[in-house]
Amino acid sequence: MQYTIRQVPPQIDRLIRQQVKKSHTSLNGVLLSILERGVGAANEPIEYHDLDELAGTWVADPEFDAAMEAFESIDGELWK
Repeated sequence: MQYTIRQVPPQIDRLIRQQVKKSHTSLNGVLLSILERGVGAANEPIEYHDLDELAGTWVADPEFDAAMEAFESIDGELWK
């Protein structure tokens, strides 16, 4: 089966071509992968990496926790 897609916005074209370079796959391969995921036919789950640089960086900060305690209480008058 073959499709022709017209009027692809420049931003979408740029993002697709970035994915081609990043994945070292053909344009056709990347587009097929995008279509499979888009219609829910992909076999493998999508793995997100946008927060990887933050993983494992939490540092306990008692001063911050103490400052945030005020946000844990509910003012009953405001919720009437």
